[in-house]
Amino acid sequence: MTRSATRILAGVSVPDTPLVERALEYARRECTPYLFNHVVRSWLFAARIGQIQDIMHDAEVVAVGTLLHDITLNDRFNGPRRFEVEGADLARVFVRKNGVDERRAQLVWDSVALNSTPSIGLYKEAEIALCTSGICLDVVGLQFEVIPSDEIARIVAEFPRLGMKEQMTGCFCRIAERVPETTYDNFVRDFGERFVPGYAAPSSVDSVMNSPFDESAEVQYDQA
Repeated sequence: MTRSATRILAGVSVPDTPLVERALEYARRECTPYLFNHVVRSWLFAARIGQIQDIMHDAEVVAVGTLLHDITLNDRFNGPRRFEVEGADLARVFVRKNGVDERRAQLVWDSVALNSTPSIGLYKEAEIALCTSGICLDVVGLQFEVIPSDEIARIVAEFPRLGMKEQMTGCFCRIAERVPETTYDNFVRDFGERFVPGYAAPSSVDSVMNSPFDESAEVQYDQA
């Protein structure tokens, strides 16, 4: 990304571009207040980690990826795929409409789709890793020690959590109740198993054991 204008938000220097402003507007429109504050905090944490650790990255991609990572985490979500994938598709449509090239659009897609899978996202491109870092810091405190405590306090003061733990738990449980098939291979499964009566995820062990291949008497073929 070419050098662009910046501004200070909650003490953090962030890009001030039409694309970022439109992403902010999109997030504000689609997210409830607690969720909007969460995505903004995630953006600011991601940006600050990148600055502190001197990580070269596309600041616009990080902004858009974090701001739009939860646009499907709402009462309207009804699948048919996990909410991160549905959100990633919407985010890619958004950036394409705003003139973003395919390489950067794919980075945004990956950032949204992998936002809750740090075991993969943290090892992808810098933009995806930073998005994952900022989001995971705000949700579970991952790398909490990287950013000075006074900076975290300022960000939270300007964008309060508004009971995020309870509200987000309720949202995950609604997804597990309404579209459980989208939760079996991701973290929402944990909320379903703990809080949703009657929730029962299929076992991956059964899927492997019941795959349509008969290995009981394999035929050995001579190699020509």
